Amino acid sequence: MNYIRVSVCQLEFFREENVLEKALKNGFSGEVYFDPFTRGRYATDASFYQIMPRAVAIPRGKEDIELALDAAREAGIAITGRGGGTSQCGQTVNTGLILDNSRHFNRILELDVENRRCVVEPGIVLDHLNRALKQHGLWFPVDVSTASRATIGGMTANNSCGGRSLRYGTMRDNVLSIEAVLHDGSTARFGPVFGDFSGNDTFSRIARDVITLGQKHADLIDERIPKLTRRVGGYNIDALVPNGKPANLAHLLVGSEGTLAYFTKIELKLWPLVGKRVLGVCHFPTFYQAMDATQHLVELGPLSVELVDSTMIALSREIPMFRSTIEQFVQGTPDALLLVEFDEGSQEANLEKLRLLEERMGDLGFAWSNEGKGWGGVLTVTDQQLQGQIAEVRKSGLNIMMSMKQEGKPVSFVEDCAVELKDLAEYTRELTDVFEKHGTRGTWYAHASVGCLHVRPVLNLKLDSDVRRMRAIAEDAFELVAKYKGSHSGEHGDGIVRSEFHERMFGSQIMAAFKEVKQSFDPDLRFNPGKIVDAPKMDDRSLFRFKPDYKVKELKTHFDWSAYPGAGGGFQGAVEMCNNNGACRKLAGGTMCPSYRATRNERDLTRGRANSLRLALSGQLGPDALTSDEMMETLKLCVSCKGCKRECPTGVDMAKMKIEVLAARAEEKGLSLHDRLVGYLPHYAGLASRLPWLANMRNTVPGLAKLLEKPTGFSANRKLPHWSSRPFRDTEVKPQTGDADVVLFADTFNRYFEPENLRAALKVLEAGGRSVTLAQPQSGRSLCCGRTFLSAGLVDRARTEAKRLVSALLPHVEAGRRIVGLEPSCLLTLRDEIPSLLPGDDAARVAKAARMFEEYIAEEIDTGTFNLPLRSPAPKVLLHGHCHQKAFNVVPAIRKTLDLLPETSIEMVETSCCGMAGSFGYGVETEEVSRRMGEISLFPAVRAESAEAIIVADGTSCRHQIHDGTSRDAIHVARLLELALDGSSPA
Repeated sequence: MNYIRVSVCQLEFFREENVLEKALKNGFSGEVYFDPFTRGRYATDASFYQIMPRAVAIPRGKEDIELALDAAREAGIAITGRGGGTSQCGQTVNTGLILDNSRHFNRILELDVENRRCVVEPGIVLDHLNRALKQHGLWFPVDVSTASRATIGGMTANNSCGGRSLRYGTMRDNVLSIEAVLHDGSTARFGPVFGDFSGNDTFSRIARDVITLGQKHADLIDERIPKLTRRVGGYNIDALVPNGKPANLAHLLVGSEGTLAYFTKIELKLWPLVGKRVLGVCHFPTFYQAMDATQHLVELGPLSVELVDSTMIALSREIPMFRSTIEQFVQGTPDALLLVEFDEGSQEANLEKLRLLEERMGDLGFAWSNEGKGWGGVLTVTDQQLQGQIAEVRKSGLNIMMSMKQEGKPVSFVEDCAVELKDLAEYTRELTDVFEKHGTRGTWYAHASVGCLHVRPVLNLKLDSDVRRMRAIAEDAFELVAKYKGSHSGEHGDGIVRSEFHERMFGSQIMAAFKEVKQSFDPDLRFNPGKIVDAPKMDDRSLFRFKPDYKVKELKTHFDWSAYPGAGGGFQGAVEMCNNNGACRKLAGGTMCPSYRATRNERDLTRGRANSLRLALSGQLGPDALTSDEMMETLKLCVSCKGCKRECPTGVDMAKMKIEVLAARAEEKGLSLHDRLVGYLPHYAGLASRLPWLANMRNTVPGLAKLLEKPTGFSANRKLPHWSSRPFRDTEVKPQTGDADVVLFADTFNRYFEPENLRAALKVLEAGGRSVTLAQPQSGRSLCCGRTFLSAGLVDRARTEAKRLVSALLPHVEAGRRIVGLEPSCLLTLRDEIPSLLPGDDAARVAKAARMFEEYIAEEIDTGTFNLPLRSPAPKVLLHGHCHQKAFNVVPAIRKTLDLLPETSIEMVETSCCGMAGSFGYGVETEEVSRRMGEISLFPAVRAESAEAIIVADGTSCRHQIHDGTSRDAIHVARLLELALDGSSPA
């Protein structure tokens, strides 16, 4: 007889899940998840902790919040609120019910422009709020570096600060009131308080308790709580001390990390928009000198003073999206930079501040002409665009540091201690000595103006020895902070990392007062327990992301992942590069993550997918999780846009990781007919092109698309690309009698579906004085990059295609020719996947020679030998960039090429992925999301454009998406230039 053995813990889990599910079944309008994949995605934040919750709920409004609190109370579990999930100290991970406010609970409820105030729901993202306020000349100035994904609720719970707190203060200074649900389900508004609170309701009792506490401990609080702007540790009980003004109880909730009540409305103080700013980039030969100079530069009254050290400069140079910016504002080899920002209301006053800054640096003994410790000076930046780019580098400081491709990573646990400016240089020197004492080093950056510098020593938390070193460093560092009467928690809050040290930093009496506050608000410990009071040990490895038993078994992989450590030839290390910083959650600007922008689901996010992969690889989601249906659901909406390859600060390349999973699944479970039709397109394209009337029947015979929908997996709501009756033939390129200048790569899509693009490119190149030859195979069918095979997980087939292509192109490369292609997803495969599929010199040389059509023209323009006699084809061109062009920074080359057009206005549409993404937009299960992606920004921009404007999109899929979504035709840039040669307009 077989017995099913279930532990007591498992039985308790199932009981709680059943009670929760039953309690939430009636009336909860949001979503509730109990599956391990979803729970796993919410088990981590941007800290090094991982705690698996019982369930995850996505509330739509206050009623859902109240219902969830009641359900959790009935099930006997705690609740934890969550916004962007970017907490760096473990604030938003716990064992109970996680409530994600960010998807639905995110509206602006009130906006009072005249009185500069607004009321918002906690899930609203800071950047989203500020975009809405900008049209009214207002903004919310607590400008945290994670503004693209940080929610106001999370910022309030954390008492966030931002880079300009020197002028605007912290969240505590900018939150006017908070509405919250209390432990018993009642709702109260916390703000300035009057009266004696003699009522018997829960709010009155709490108000009496905490006001009495403030009066009772006033002298102790004055003595033990550091008087620094950047003190966010513990509860803000200093707000309760009588000072002649009504106490604002909202300030007690600010920084409480969700441990006292659940926020439902937050009233904010707003400020006038900052005007045109100027920036002085102060260069220093040593880090110590930069720290010592800070106190003197702050005397000039800047908006902010931010630090960037030499390690961060070096790492930034390795990240494609930051490299060109670094070259523009860093001179020589400074050991540290101070970015000093001014906003004085007029350019004249701003320039005077820059003059005074240069004068002050000279007074401190720094000059560009000096050598050694006297070298340095100020690089002035008045260009607003460059200022924004520099700000992005500084804001990405944490993630830039985390881009190290090694087991050891900069670890957050002592990173935002704060001291007075007069002590900053000595404090940083002594803390550096602490790091050296324990055999590691740190990278410094952030808010020099308020004495709060972020520093993370490099440690490998998979090793017991390094965990012990972390504990030792923390002990020494906090002792040092106490010596300088500083704050051990200056911005990122307490969470699990710092809460256990409160008693040491504040004393036992203050700690007892913190516990009184918690007991008054939350007697049953239902709100995010284990934070601020009654905390676990910060080095308890059972709470870590990499627990003592963490292990990844060896696995077969297909790409070259050797730049990373770990199993699968480094695939493990590549997946583990995701540190949960959440940059992929941004809703505007850049490309990633387009599916998340459409669904707002954590699953459909680079971070969510990376977490699922890590958990699956390490066996935490059960056997065979990597090739499971749940993993396919996780990856289903990834459009392989490669936005993360460029924009993820830690370089998580989800497009390539997805191929590894598809390959593993294909080997284990085989392929569907849909996958075969997509993958083997290059094999049957030649035959289909000879019978185009037959190949196009699905589009032309009524009802046939619907009949074929289920077996083929192609949605009947879309027409498939039209097979050309006159495909491009190799014979259309004249044999070269002499040496050709360039070799044209005729990809499958343009060859068989839109051959007019290849013909246009040939005409334009020859008009520019270039002789062209064609890339041809040694034998057999036409050349292909293998991308369709990769999209189906047929990596070995793709490798075969790659070998054919490289063999055909290599002689041209050896002859000194550039390879020119038209389809971004095909040509750029030569620069990305193929070198990883075929490690070695041949593929690398071919990759180096590969150019997009417009890249080649842009480069040749600079030589002065490429001249096109162009006329204006239209008064305006609206340009949409293909995702892969954005990922490889090709878009500037398109703009440069289009600038050749006389009397033509060029506008770039600010878009993410168009939503078609190869075959993605044609799939039965993905067609609807594909259209939603297009509706985010691309479709509205195209619809709003005049009929005279020409829409340009280089991607085959982009052009089809634009046509399907807007009934407007888009053309390739090669066609546009052909029209400009002829002086005609598109038909």
